[in-house]
Amino acid sequence: MEPERVDVTRSFLPPKEEYMAYVDTIWNSVCLTNQGPLVQEVNAKLQSFLGVQHFEFVSNGTVALMLALHVLDISGGEVITTPFSYVATTSSILWQENKPVFVDIDPETMCMDPNKIRKKITSKTKAIMPVHVFGMPCDVEAIEAVAEEYKLKVIYDGAHAFGAVYKGRSLLDYGDITTCSFHATKLFHTIEGGAVIAKDSKVNKKIQLAMRFGHNGDMHYQLGINGKCSEFHAAMGLANVKYLPELIEKRKHLSDTYDEALRGHVKLLEPVSGLQRNYAYYPVIFRSETQRQKVQSALNEGNIFPRRYFYPSLNRLPYVQGDPCPISEDIASRILCLPLYPSLEQSDQQRIIRLILDKLVK
Repeated sequence: MEPERVDVTRSFLPPKEEYMAYVDTIWNSVCLTNQGPLVQEVNAKLQSFLGVQHFEFVSNGTVALMLALHVLDISGGEVITTPFSYVATTSSILWQENKPVFVDIDPETMCMDPNKIRKKITSKTKAIMPVHVFGMPCDVEAIEAVAEEYKLKVIYDGAHAFGAVYKGRSLLDYGDITTCSFHATKLFHTIEGGAVIAKDSKVNKKIQLAMRFGHNGDMHYQLGINGKCSEFHAAMGLANVKYLPELIEKRKHLSDTYDEALRGHVKLLEPVSGLQRNYAYYPVIFRSETQRQKVQSALNEGNIFPRRYFYPSLNRLPYVQGDPCPISEDIASRILCLPLYPSLEQSDQQRIIRLILDKLVK
């Protein structure tokens, strides 16, 4: 009999009755959206959990990036970014009519290499948009120093960073703005959703307006879009948030098991000083693209489906003209994210490990 399918992730769902208790309140209030009480509650709880000054719960992580660029007036210029990310990072830059300028990555953290930023800055550069890949921190101090020197805004894509703490602060508490994603595949999710975290109160007020069409009642102040999330999405967040410490602990246990079995056979994420990890992903880098292909095929034959986070390197997208980024392109060809989620059975994880080692030790 074919073994049960194992995907790279599986969305966590709280006990159904806990979610339905919130749904009952929605039915009773007949308030479905437009900053209802549950949206306000989850906004306040997440802001408190993260310990940040400003926090706006929005419809998804891509809209969060677009809002960040819009309220900082980053359009019609160049935005320095990383080629090693999900396509939404680059898409948001293009959608705001900017040109993405790619800076290659550090091979250890897989985040933007700050030593390569200065060479990419021109008179058209308006901002830097790095990504905390797999919850690993960018070199925030070095990036901040470059930004201050050249008077540039810094927008961090923190889609992977929720729950990660760096040097005593939430990893989402850096830069002029940091965005986050609460998509169903994420460590913490609201089915669909995201957040914009701003440092400045005036910028935060612009975000509040921009995400609600740019008006307050009959008074119209600025250009806006619909970035709101519904009460049903907020309900899922409220039902999920209390489980976050437990989910991270389970992910840590699974990651430790992978580490013990695979260290020395593949390249793994290494500890970063000052980082309290969130264990959102488990990436492994193989020695060659051929080796990665063999392992991926063996896993697929066993009904196991890891994912190539991230492929292709975004400088190779057919609709952008990016300079070569050899480190990103190389790692993109050799990386797989292995299945990692709290309900992953021990027997399935051991099967994954056996299939990988069987291909690597031959």
